[in-house]
Amino acid sequence: MTDPRAILLVKCPDRPGIVAAISSFLFRHGANITDFDQHTSEEDTGVYFTRLEFQTGKLDLPLDDLKHAFSLDVARPFAMEWRLTLSSDRKRIAVLVSKHDHALLELLWTWKRGDLRADVVQVISNHPDLRQAVEGFGVPFVHVPNSKEQRDGAEARMTELLDGKADLVVLARYMQIVSPAFVSRWPRRIINIHHSFLPAFVGADPYRQAYERGVKVVGATAHYVTAELDAGPIIDQDVARVSHRDSVDDLKHLGRDLERRVLARAVRWDCEDRVIVHGNKTVVFA
Repeated sequence: MTDPRAILLVKCPDRPGIVAAISSFLFRHGANITDFDQHTSEEDTGVYFTRLEFQTGKLDLPLDDLKHAFSLDVARPFAMEWRLTLSSDRKRIAVLVSKHDHALLELLWTWKRGDLRADVVQVISNHPDLRQAVEGFGVPFVHVPNSKEQRDGAEARMTELLDGKADLVVLARYMQIVSPAFVSRWPRRIINIHHSFLPAFVGADPYRQAYERGVKVVGATAHYVTAELDAGPIIDQDVARVSHRDSVDDLKHLGRDLERRVLARAVRWDCEDRVIVHGNKTVVFA
């Protein structure tokens, strides 16, 4: 069996010697770097970002000991925010959905094909409509009715279902606003697909907003969820051209294809540890 690769993500103040310190440390401990990417921000006080992968078969330390040594020898002197994972690690994904099935089914198909480094462990919906489709994939489906009047109880039930059982929560056209209290339980661990090219047309019915504005492109945006509606760090976006001949329904039809592809990419990149959040932006090593 091939040894899993390790993946190191780093964010720190930019200064000379960072790459040398990381690569020298890994060389001393028997690691062979197989993939390396980096970026430095253009802010007044630059920030350095990197993602690298290395082989683990000849490491001279168990991974936990390697993490401890890296923290002392490299991360602390350079004031790094970092994480080190294995390619064999699989996140547990829970999906929240309402009645629209396209984004959900794309995730389930991607997972079933083996193209997602994760396991979809449950689907929670405020409507019962998609139960048969979800259970056909062998995934548990839970119906939790939700509305503005029911929100506290619904979120308490969802929290009970998710706590300790999901590493990532995906809103695949979940047509309910989640509260700041709910979001705070999974910081940077909730991904939403919004059916517009943010920051344009936030909130409800963005395709009608776009139609009334006469736009020439429609888009979809996958982003991390924050307490501010549709304003979290953007992971991925895509657009399609439209014209004056297109109706609101035409825009929605075009948008569904964008939504499913954009959300699937964003979830895959998160699960492969390709995303670093910096303020309200992301650095994506895709």
